[in-house]
Amino acid sequence: MAAIPVLASVSERQQLHPQTQLALAAADVRWLDEVPDGLYLRVDDGMLGLVDAQQPKQTPVMVDFTAGKARHRQQFGGGRSQAIAKAVGLHQRAQLTVIDATAGLGQDAFVLASLGAQVRLLERHPWVQLLLGDGLARAQTFGIEAATRMELLSPQSSLASIEPAEIVYLDPMFPEGPRKAAVKKPMALFQQLVGADDDADALLAPALAQAQLRVVVKRPRLAPVLAGQAPTYALTGKSNRFDIYALRSINAG
Repeated sequence: MAAIPVLASVSERQQLHPQTQLALAAADVRWLDEVPDGLYLRVDDGMLGLVDAQQPKQTPVMVDFTAGKARHRQQFGGGRSQAIAKAVGLHQRAQLTVIDATAGLGQDAFVLASLGAQVRLLERHPWVQLLLGDGLARAQTFGIEAATRMELLSPQSSLASIEPAEIVYLDPMFPEGPRKAAVKKPMALFQQLVGADDDADALLAPALAQAQLRVVVKRPRLAPVLAGQAPTYALTGKSNRFDIYALRSINAG
């Protein structure tokens, strides 16, 4: 992958969180002082954001756990009665350890941490890793309690290389179908960057090997199961489905 293009002056770089500055220094970054073609990262108000050069006025895709959608979902999302909490088992036991192996922008991980889980996040796309690390560092500095229960693992980490957890959570990107409803602009930009997880089926076996209690897979409601392997049971909503591969009882953990 080519170097990550980041548009920022020296003074803007200095406004970033110190951990983000360190992460950028360690990454393969190409600093820019003019807008490039295609997608790039940009510094806005001390935050790192994803931007499309073709839509410069569009709000950048950022990870912000201190306000906006993430905080609203934390406060009004339904607590342990919501589907993701039931799928993971947090309605039975709050202090579960979870590996979010497809962390993305960290929205589901933040919900799980808000409900008491200790969550380790894996994200293999280097741009998304930087966005997620920036948002998490700022949230921890702001004293957001849920963020203290979230740990972003290094880009070199994999399911096979880390310690097991009680729950492994998977939410692979799904290819867009010809009739797929239009997604919101920020998520469309994120999908443009990341693309589909063509190896999604290959995630299930290592997840089952690492999970002590269960693997939870989030899928579009009508999507096929991963690797053709039927789950123990599923929780199905209007647009999404949680496939649960139960290995042991939550109460036995």
